[in-house]
Amino acid sequence: MKKIFLLAVVASGLAFGQSKKVVASDVHWWGYKVAKSEASSHDGTVKVKSGDMIMKGNDLVGGSFVLDMTSINATDLTGEYQQKLNGHLKNGDFFEVEKFPTASFKITAVKKNSDKIYNSLVTGNLTVKGKTSPITFPAKIAYSKGVVSLVSDKFAFDRQKFDVAYKSTMQDVFVKDDIEMLVKVTAK
Repeated sequence: MKKIFLLAVVASGLAFGQSKKVVASDVHWWGYKVAKSEASSHDGTVKVKSGDMIMKGNDLVGGSFVLDMTSINATDLTGEYQQKLNGHLKNGDFFEVEKFPTASFKITAVKKNSDKIYNSLVTGNLTVKGKTSPITFPAKIAYSKGVVSLVSDKFAFDRQKFDVAYKSTMQDVFVKDDIEMLVKVTAK
């Protein structure tokens, strides 16, 4: 009886994939004013709170990630200006982290990509401030010795789809709708 149960557990793992827990991550973001330049931008980081990647054989087939929006941090500034921008990003003008402390991304498809560096296209549902929208980005995915890594190319998403907007309509005229991100995640 134990052998049958063990065989069933192994078979289900092969059929549905093997879950790998996220052990390291680096998520970087960029936001721009209307005139997109280094001088008119801010950038920073946000931490991955938890996540997993689902492998079927040597292929990534799914996964999900939870972002700790309370950790959003502008890294291009220091001191008082950094504190002001971080507070601004966390309050009702943008991410409302008291009401929405996390964001999430759930992988729905991974397809081969013809790019030599970014060998895959990852599609999933991004949820920010309770709003969900699909996004797709190119990524380099590697799997070796039980460790899977995903490194995205820089990609953009429209913050307006998630109600990440200044409450004053005039301010949105000066801030680009696109937020760019670069994601690096390792799981084992």
